[in-house]
Amino acid sequence: MPTAKRPAKKPPKKSVALHNARAQRASAPVIELDALNERLGYFVRRVQVWIFQDFIRRLAHIDVSPAQFSVLVVISANPGLSQSELASTLGIERARLVRMLHRLESRALTQRLPSAADGRRHALQLTREGQKVLAKAKALAEEHEAVLKERVGAERHKVLLEALKAF
Repeated sequence: MPTAKRPAKKPPKKSVALHNARAQRASAPVIELDALNERLGYFVRRVQVWIFQDFIRRLAHIDVSPAQFSVLVVISANPGLSQSELASTLGIERARLVRMLHRLESRALTQRLPSAADGRRHALQLTREGQKVLAKAKALAEEHEAVLKERVGAERHKVLLEALKAF
């Protein structure tokens, strides 16, 4: 049975689509921020969103979230740290931390060992695999931080970092 020929689809005109997108941005109304221009919290939140989106995107290559990165970094710097000390240091709810530690343990990145000092608590440490993943994560974090420094300027980056450490 003969098949009917379909007319060939025309490829979209990229230049027209690109032109339309640029025209839309150019004609977008100017939105006044009014009192938000004087609110540090508004701009800190905008920066936080940008930072997290970029950091999440970079760490996605190794399946590590920003919170997991923080946990791995602090455990690496403080082998034997307890879960409650870690939760307090990072400001993470204990129940959420326990779930995160389960996920990290299931990937063989961390382990909870009985504490020599107190049998009721666990001593946290990274596994060899955890150390390898953390090394990759730190390299990705450095790339992320370099972009951030470039965006705000090295001196401003330093000033912001020092100012925000107070919190």
